[in-house]
Amino acid sequence: MRLMVYSHDAFGLGNIRRMLAICEHLLSAITDLSILVVSGSPMLQSFRLPPRLDYIKIPCLNRGESGEISVKYLNTEIAETVKLRSDLILMAAINFKPDAILVDKKPYGIKNELVTTLKFLKKQLPQTKLLLLLRDILDSPEKTVGEWKEHGFYQAVEKFYDQILVVGMPEVFDICREYQFPPAVAQKVRYCGYLRKEPGLKSRETRREELQIQEPEQLVLVTPGGGEDGYQLVDTYLTGAAQLQAKAFRSVIICGSEMPPQQREQLYQKAALNPKVKILEFTDDLMSYIDAADVAVCMSGYNTITEVLSLGKRTIAIPRTKPASEQLMRAEKMSKLGLLAMIHPDELTPEKLMNLLLTKLNETHYCALAPGLDLGGLPRISHYISHLLSNPVTPIELNFSGLKPIVTVQ
Repeated sequence: MRLMVYSHDAFGLGNIRRMLAICEHLLSAITDLSILVVSGSPMLQSFRLPPRLDYIKIPCLNRGESGEISVKYLNTEIAETVKLRSDLILMAAINFKPDAILVDKKPYGIKNELVTTLKFLKKQLPQTKLLLLLRDILDSPEKTVGEWKEHGFYQAVEKFYDQILVVGMPEVFDICREYQFPPAVAQKVRYCGYLRKEPGLKSRETRREELQIQEPEQLVLVTPGGGEDGYQLVDTYLTGAAQLQAKAFRSVIICGSEMPPQQREQLYQKAALNPKVKILEFTDDLMSYIDAADVAVCMSGYNTITEVLSLGKRTIAIPRTKPASEQLMRAEKMSKLGLLAMIHPDELTPEKLMNLLLTKLNETHYCALAPGLDLGGLPRISHYISHLLSNPVTPIELNFSGLKPIVTVQ
């Protein structure tokens, strides 16, 4: 069996990390599956890739805070770069002949670059199954509905796609209702739950020992995701932490590989003044750092939030508000459910952040409010894809009991 994965890659690392997590689970669930990932992510080569997975790297695009798509590295026009990407994707589909294609987020791809591939598949490989993967929240309903109407995405799903896999819960955000999916589109939606993240490569104890955390010291992890717009968060944290050096907590900051070098260097210099702070650019084992931490300070991208909540961490989220409002919406909704605490970036100050952090560090235990967090996304995705490929998964992978707990936060 062959699966081709198209990963949306215009901002940060979230999309490719999410798609690789799904790929790894699929490979463990479907023994004769091979996966070809097509993505412009510049960090693909930095991740450990499992056997039976390979990738084609296409030229990078970038989406700034304005939301406009531009060419990230090449000195080429956007139209010709999209044409090059589109041709490479089509050639991959023609030669790989996938049994199914999993498309991330945009039914027609960035700048409609999937249109020629979708038309080819419809005419020449009609047996190929098409699945669209959507995270829990895309953007505000007003913006998303307008975009889907303007670009004909409702019609695209109805015409080309077999299923929509939503990695979220309708109790948190009802995509069908909020985004006004017509009946023909809504009936293709399968809510899968959030993606539980696999444990890190190192245990909590091993990682804390490496970081020389001495009891009763506590550890705070600060991560702005990919880091492209993470400077304000990290800088504010460092300012506040400098005022609290006498407190019994240590900090690890992971800036993110997408942070501009000049900003990263400024933060490195500022962190060097505080012996209780360790700062890194990137790690391919973020889960072990999250596991080692007592509190996480982060943005509220889909991946980061599911990672910290998969481990039941006390969390302070400072959401991104541009170019989309999805992080703010996610943080607000999960804050109301008691899953995390949030600070609006417009209200972020060192004093406010440190006061909330000290409160979280002093908490010993609490339970999130109902309806809880369904973390059964990976086995459900494997079930739906294997079913479409006529390759049923084992009974244990279809057993979703116990995957909708009330989250207990450490």
